[in-house]
Amino acid sequence: MNLDQDAPFTIRFPIGVKLVGIITILLLFSLGSITFLVSYMVSGDVRLTAEDNNFNINKRSAAEAEIILNMMRSSSLAALDTLDSLGSSAGSVAASRRVVDVFFEHNKDVALVGVSGGSSVRGSSGFPFSRTLINEDFFRVNEIKSSSAISFITSREDEVSRCRLGEIVLLNAAPVFGRQILVMLCPWNGEAVAIFFSSESLIETFGAGTNVSLMINDVGDILVHVRAELVNEGVNIAGLPFIQDLWQSPEDSRQTLYTAANGTQYFGAFEKLSVANAAVITQIEYQVVFEGVAATTWRNILLTGAVLALSILFIWFFSKTLSRPLRLLAAATERIENGEFEIDLKVKSRDEVGLLTRSFLSMGRGLAERERLKTSFGKFINREIAEQAMRGELTLGGETKKATIFFSDIRDFTNMAEMMNPNEVVQFLNSYMTRMVDCVEKTGGVVDKFIGDAVMAVWGAPISSGSPEADALNCVMSALLMRSSLIELNTTRGNQNRPIIRIGCGINSGDVLAGQIGSSRRMEYTVVGDAVNLASRTEELTKIMGADILITENTRRLIAGSILTEEMPSVKVKGKENPIRIFAVINLKAPKGEKQPKPSTLSAVRRLLDIPAPDLSTVDINAEEQKFKIIK
Repeated sequence: MNLDQDAPFTIRFPIGVKLVGIITILLLFSLGSITFLVSYMVSGDVRLTAEDNNFNINKRSAAEAEIILNMMRSSSLAALDTLDSLGSSAGSVAASRRVVDVFFEHNKDVALVGVSGGSSVRGSSGFPFSRTLINEDFFRVNEIKSSSAISFITSREDEVSRCRLGEIVLLNAAPVFGRQILVMLCPWNGEAVAIFFSSESLIETFGAGTNVSLMINDVGDILVHVRAELVNEGVNIAGLPFIQDLWQSPEDSRQTLYTAANGTQYFGAFEKLSVANAAVITQIEYQVVFEGVAATTWRNILLTGAVLALSILFIWFFSKTLSRPLRLLAAATERIENGEFEIDLKVKSRDEVGLLTRSFLSMGRGLAERERLKTSFGKFINREIAEQAMRGELTLGGETKKATIFFSDIRDFTNMAEMMNPNEVVQFLNSYMTRMVDCVEKTGGVVDKFIGDAVMAVWGAPISSGSPEADALNCVMSALLMRSSLIELNTTRGNQNRPIIRIGCGINSGDVLAGQIGSSRRMEYTVVGDAVNLASRTEELTKIMGADILITENTRRLIAGSILTEEMPSVKVKGKENPIRIFAVINLKAPKGEKQPKPSTLSAVRRLLDIPAPDLSTVDINAEEQKFKIIK
């Protein structure tokens, strides 16, 4: 669209409106689609995983329950067979007692084993058993009476009769004993053997998590459950539809989704046991399975709303930073246009960019000539780098070097700047930077860049003092010079208008990529790499650690014999797998045989610089936005 250059220009669609509209549509579509797809796909995966996990837990619980029951039965019957083989002679009495003692020593959960009949071999008389093996320790520890077995067995004549006919029967004796005790009736030599035993070992195998396992007998009595009250009250669940489906099913194991009487849905799995027609059931609430998905979906919705709101605010204010300067720039260009030159540029839109384009048409070739007058001076902030660039000694692109990187930052500079006008801020920074740069250059370092009130410097690139060790030591010496320079500078400060200056310095050594980085119009010599990032992170730790100079173990390893340090808590840096050891620099070590100059401890450094000792317990080490975590 080619607009009439002489027609009045009006803005129809401001940049802010366009950006807000586009970002809103993109965010709603992308985040909404992602939320829906993730919820849909994750729900399916979660269901499959939950069903498979529930089924596996059921299989495992059933297998362990079957092993315990079979071992309980086989060991009890083996003990009875052994006693029969010993006979009833006088010499066999001691052997019989030993057999019984060994049996209960290896089967501590067994309380009593009785064979239906008349008198007792061991224990109290009057039991309805022809032979009785009693674990006296079990009854004493659990504070229950063995005579309770009489009332229980006499009330179960039907089950005893079934056992004599060859059936194995499992019964819940907890309502009688007040403890979770089971009774297994199993046939033996035409008689019924009653094995009273604790179900604690079964409860341990079933566990107590989101998946709940229980065992029932062939009439629906709950035999084992993590909720002891259900067993002690003798609850029967034979009337539940799920249990009825279980017994009617020809399958030995199955999983299904069913609804309980209270309307709650469950994933239920069952496994029929080969012992006593019992079954193990494992279930998990449907809502519990998907509550994580629901919570995630809701968080995604909230996140979408928050991101959308923040994006709209950000874009709106960002558009203002574009449109307002553009309008001012357009007004300025109108004042300098001379109409003598033209450029081949067409106005194609009715927004702020179109307005700026219209103004550029008026500026013409004069503005183009001015743009071409830009020079490359000022690209470098260090004299040595500029000289090497002029001689063509700098490598285009980059080269790997071993260097020591330094970062420093003024503490509370924002608050200090708020108390000064712009001219005072500039004067303050110029005075401060002059001292800091002087310290860097005295020790052979190169100032890489200024980042507001921060200084980044490098030793070893592009020039080196001869070795990585020398470069590292020179860097630390520069930081110590800065400490002394600030102490001197602070003697003239200390009031409200001229507050004390404190800085934090972070130092790290390692491989860096050094070279000319930038665009075709603007470039600078700098170093990049993981070692640079770690140096920056180390500087950030100085405020938390209560130290003015921190170095990493990489630097200390090079110059440990030349400097006096104190190790600080290690930190887990974001993006690093292993914790990083951090050291506070106290001073240079005195030559052998000479007295160590002060300060000689970190406490002395803190007193000298009026730095309070840190309280690391107040640091939120789990905050996700932190770039590092302190290893306390």
